[in-house]
Amino acid sequence: MLGKFEEGRLARLQRYGNLGPLARLTFDTLMPQGRSNDPRNQERFRRALAACIAFAEAPKGWLVLTGPTGCGKTHLAAAIANKCLARGIPAFFAVVPDLLDHLRATFSPESEVDYDELFEQVRSAPVLILDDLGAQSSTPWAQEKLFQIINHRYNARFPTVIATNLSVDDLDERLRTRLTDTGLSEIVVAEAPATTFQLTGSLELELLSNMTFDNFDWKGLHLTAEQRDSLKAAYRNARAFAESPQGWLVLLGPNGCGKTHLAAAVANYQQRAGRPVFFAVVPDLLDHFRSAFSPESKVTYDETFDRVKTTPLLILDDLGTQSSTPWAQEKLYQLLNYRYNARLPTLITTNKALHEIEDRLSSRIGDLRLSIVIGITAPDYRGDRRPSEKTPAGRSQTKWAKKAKA
Repeated sequence: MLGKFEEGRLARLQRYGNLGPLARLTFDTLMPQGRSNDPRNQERFRRALAACIAFAEAPKGWLVLTGPTGCGKTHLAAAIANKCLARGIPAFFAVVPDLLDHLRATFSPESEVDYDELFEQVRSAPVLILDDLGAQSSTPWAQEKLFQIINHRYNARFPTVIATNLSVDDLDERLRTRLTDTGLSEIVVAEAPATTFQLTGSLELELLSNMTFDNFDWKGLHLTAEQRDSLKAAYRNARAFAESPQGWLVLLGPNGCGKTHLAAAVANYQQRAGRPVFFAVVPDLLDHFRSAFSPESKVTYDETFDRVKTTPLLILDDLGTQSSTPWAQEKLYQLLNYRYNARLPTLITTNKALHEIEDRLSSRIGDLRLSIVIGITAPDYRGDRRPSEKTPAGRSQTKWAKKAKA
């Protein structure tokens, strides 16, 4: 039970905190796994919750919460404010568009609050929580006020929490450079953005998300020594690439030999380490590029293509199965040529031999100064069976193995 003095002090703090009806949002009233049914997003939310609790216990530095609308960022931000206030730490909570409206309103002759007073209260608050950064109108005045607030707190190293629906990369450059200062800020993703081109690409699909190095069996009951050795070499190189992505790794082999499993295992390894990765099945990726030209598309083609080509780690599965239209070939060439020249880590799987791939692509994929090329001769990994040389499956495996060596 709080005494009258403590109750009065908390009431004064809550008025200062500007939370209003959000005073009900605490750490005790949220779902610890968040609102998504996706296990990956649930894990992201748990990490975000832990970071928010740690910040509320000892406000220091900056905490930047990102994620789509409705994922629980506002609840987390308000819970930090309420926790601080309950511990006697003055914390000011503001929704960015509302804050800018209040600042504008102070210029009115009828305003009961002086502009300088409100502006100073916000920029010098012991703890400031800004919700919905990026939702404000992007007028020069609004951008300037925001920059002044954030820049002041950046220079003073005042504890600050910022929640935004935008990717940090999409923010104004002056804000982005301050929010991404690793010496001050921790950026936490509460939930991956629900867009076609989220950083994980096709990896959110359940089957791919469960493919790891631990459940990949390179030994196989019915493999020849040569097949087992090729699969083992692919496994070891993929694992080494996952631990330290450098250059290009190219996995060649027939359908079902385990290429996709290893590629997905690399992506899952990177994602669980909190590193950005984009995984795409090549025909699907080209379809997504085409859809970006639609008037209904929420992202432009240029934005989509640029995100894919510059992603820190790109994994392209099933190269060679796409339709070979001039447009498709040109997009693939532009994508791979950019990453080749920039020496960006890339993993490619294909059921084609190098000489069956278009020259412009194969000359880059097969450049051994950049690429490690592994040919897998093992049969269908999804069904542990021994194909006979007399069966169509056996003939196709033998035929592929000869082509891969060509």
